[in-house]
Amino acid sequence: MRSNRELAETFDLLADLLRLKDAAAYRFEIGAYQRVAEALRELPRDVRALAAEGRLQQIDGVGKAIAAKIAEWLESGTFRLLEELKAEIPQGLVQVLRVEGVGPKRAMLFHQQLGITSIPELEAAARAGKLRALPGMGAKSEQKILESIEALARRTTRARADIALHAAERILRPLASLPNVLRAEIAGSLRRGRATIGDIDLLIAAHEPVPIMDAFANHPDVVRVLAQGETKSSVELVGGLHCDLRVVPPERFGTALSYFTGSQAHNIRLRELALERGLSLNEWAFTATDGSGREILCATEEEVYAQLGLPYIPPELREDRGEIEAAQTGNLPQLIEIGDIRADLHMHTTWSDGRLSVREMAWQARERGLEYIVITDHSQSLGVANGLSVERLWAQREEIQRVQADFGDSLRIYHGVELEIRADGTLDYPDEVLAALDVVIASLHTALRQDRATITARLLNAIHNPHVDIIGHPRGQLIPDREPADLDMDAVFAAALATDTALEINANPQRLDLDSAHARQALKLGIKLAINTDAHSAADFAALPFGVRTARRAWASPEQIINTWSRQRFEEWISV
Repeated sequence: MRSNRELAETFDLLADLLRLKDAAAYRFEIGAYQRVAEALRELPRDVRALAAEGRLQQIDGVGKAIAAKIAEWLESGTFRLLEELKAEIPQGLVQVLRVEGVGPKRAMLFHQQLGITSIPELEAAARAGKLRALPGMGAKSEQKILESIEALARRTTRARADIALHAAERILRPLASLPNVLRAEIAGSLRRGRATIGDIDLLIAAHEPVPIMDAFANHPDVVRVLAQGETKSSVELVGGLHCDLRVVPPERFGTALSYFTGSQAHNIRLRELALERGLSLNEWAFTATDGSGREILCATEEEVYAQLGLPYIPPELREDRGEIEAAQTGNLPQLIEIGDIRADLHMHTTWSDGRLSVREMAWQARERGLEYIVITDHSQSLGVANGLSVERLWAQREEIQRVQADFGDSLRIYHGVELEIRADGTLDYPDEVLAALDVVIASLHTALRQDRATITARLLNAIHNPHVDIIGHPRGQLIPDREPADLDMDAVFAAALATDTALEINANPQRLDLDSAHARQALKLGIKLAINTDAHSAADFAALPFGVRTARRAWASPEQIINTWSRQRFEEWISV
């Protein structure tokens, strides 16, 4: 059973093989295949379903030729161009490209001169001193390649957003306090709210960059300086993440922040709009194309977009998925913000696998300004999480009632459960128990590798139960360790819409499930969403911004998220 992720990896491989063959000659094809790979990773529908409907060309970047390749891959697991390139170029060289300082030309040089086809072979040649004698190489270049191989062994391919954000903030905080720093921002995919991050991008506005670069290179979290210059430096951080810092004059900060936030596809559209106005646009400025060399500098991103006749576009939307057109027609959404969240509908206490009591969780929620919460400890089948028997569930209700009496009108506490959807598709409590609860969240935790038909049927059974209000972390992913379950999301969406069942964006950075692509598809269909922290401790409430960013990437407005509603409206919904 072939998946979107596997097909994306195939197009990544195709792009890398073309880079090795001739990066300059195939630059347009390489860009096209990379874009398609990214679109496939974010695709909210199964590519197989789109193929069956004859709608492959609706995928971003897919034209007739690429659609034919996808169809051939779905049929046989490969396609002709890929097999031709694999016969011509050793696939191990694709991994060699991951070594910093080794581009396509060097990789092919090493292969042609020394027969190198893998990273271990490259390392062995470097340690034997065989690289230094090659054209364009030397002892220092050889040593740098060895250091890069060692760094690669320590590095993960992508980091979770929370890990990357923590690292970025630790680096940026002391730099922002330096006397000549005027502005300091996180850029890149981290600013756009992606769930995983490749490299960290930092941007600072200042007139004197050298002291800032020195402080950056000497930060205690830096284990290796990869490059250090006056306007850009790159380092490797503890844990293997790479971090780039750029320092620009304040009058150029807006164009730089826009450019280095990305995405690449969004930036290309901005450059096209600039050309239509007789301007070129790069990271530093707009420049007139009439040969005069006249520059237009932008200190803020708002100025960049205004120069193009557009309103400001929030970073989370900058993926070239319709945001330019929406901005041009005045139809950008009013995106949800942290301050819109009035409730958390999914949390755990010491009754199951949480660390705080009902009273302590309620106090933590009230301190954060929430108006109502739902206590949703695990149901009985999830023994590993100390799930509640029916008898313990009713004992918990009595405690919730006592705590509610003490909190009065300052916080409403609802009694719910995170209901286990068992491996055979049945639910963990009988209907008469579910009917007595205020809120029921049903979730998949076990047997997540079942075939598509089986696991989809399990989830549909829960959605169609009249007492189930919300589906928790619907696809069951754990970033980066567990791929999502192979669900038929079209069927899931149809059932959720028909039954008015809400789907959760679980804000825990290990989950972020629904992801932004599926959340956007759900919202387009009119399905209600909830953003919940799934908190097991006080610290877990801090996950909320990650869920909100995911919703913003899905173009969500406050009205579409049920925990922005007033308590009265929420009660009316759960009582239906």
